[in-house]
Amino acid sequence: MTYNTPKRVDFLPFNQYSFDEHEKSAVLEVLESSWITTGPKTKQFEREFAEYIGCKHAIALNSCTAGLHLSLLANNIGIGDEVIVPDITFTSTANVVVHTGATPIIVDVDPETLNIDPQKIEEHITKNTKAIIPVHLAGQPCDMDSINKIADKYNLVVIEDAAHATESFYKGKKVGNMSQLTAFSFYATKNITTAEGGMLTTNDDQLAEKIRILSLHGLSKDAWKRYSNEGYKHYDVVCAGYKYNMTDIQSALGIEQLKKIDKFADKRKEHKKTYDQLLSNVPEITFIKEIDDIVHARHLYMVMLDMTKLKVTRDQIMDMMIQQNIGVSVHFMPLHLHTYYKERFNLLPENFPVATKASKSLLSLPFYPNLKEEDIIYVCYKLRDIIEEFKI
Repeated sequence: MTYNTPKRVDFLPFNQYSFDEHEKSAVLEVLESSWITTGPKTKQFEREFAEYIGCKHAIALNSCTAGLHLSLLANNIGIGDEVIVPDITFTSTANVVVHTGATPIIVDVDPETLNIDPQKIEEHITKNTKAIIPVHLAGQPCDMDSINKIADKYNLVVIEDAAHATESFYKGKKVGNMSQLTAFSFYATKNITTAEGGMLTTNDDQLAEKIRILSLHGLSKDAWKRYSNEGYKHYDVVCAGYKYNMTDIQSALGIEQLKKIDKFADKRKEHKKTYDQLLSNVPEITFIKEIDDIVHARHLYMVMLDMTKLKVTRDQIMDMMIQQNIGVSVHFMPLHLHTYYKERFNLLPENFPVATKASKSLLSLPFYPNLKEEDIIYVCYKLRDIIEEFKI
């Protein structure tokens, strides 16, 4: 097969959610009920997700971003404080720190896993440091033993960004049941989805109650019941909260998606194996290292291109893949390269050598349960053909 072989007639999307008649029926049931916003379905989703994680409390929210923001607020983090975040992450990880008035301290990543580098964390701790937000990139857990050791040493809060890591385990411990607080995402591209939405998990009773109140305008506990058949109840505003609640329509999707999470995970394992077999003998491709004793959620299939062996840029390769009707992406452009963070915090590429190098070579390929084996074969052959044509 050569690069000039006919391209697909239809476009192969980078990501595609997996719904069937179960999700449709569940949503219709809610629409035909008398309750569509936060209510009984949301409470059911919270109970079932907490059981899946093995934690005491799961709080359904409108996004993972909301979970991270509330986690910081619940720990009284604000003006004058510093929070350490990795350079390679989606912008929300740092945005929420800014929203509290605190300063995000962006640090470089490990060159093999691209997760936050614990050594860099410790190098950036000051008297103002209050928290660390490790991000489990693509679903691979960070080095939590080292991170927790540092947190204990300096009395810091650990808030895990598990947007990619719903199915992940670290050394036999379920992600979401290790740190004080963990935020998950159910965005449309995630391993299970509620279209938009997230969940925050904790084993701390007081934090859970505080966050529930913060998540819905600061209204007193169970304020959502004020219009139920139990009769109207006056509510009290106990703090200036936020509009971060999840609806029953979204929760109905989440309940059905959670039932399929193991089936989806098995398909992702199969897809990774196929990709690995087809790309392992391409010298211009490097794989992200997986650490020992983990369960990887496999949210993304990411590779790094060796740009020293190619005549074209990563972005040009992406353009050529798209021309062949293949959706591709990058996870992620480092924070220090985004205009806002670069200019506001005077960030220089030379201070982030690992992330800067990765920013030019990272490539994410289509990866989701509904993907067919012939789709993966097509993607790999096209990528190999492009590399073959433009290698040095």
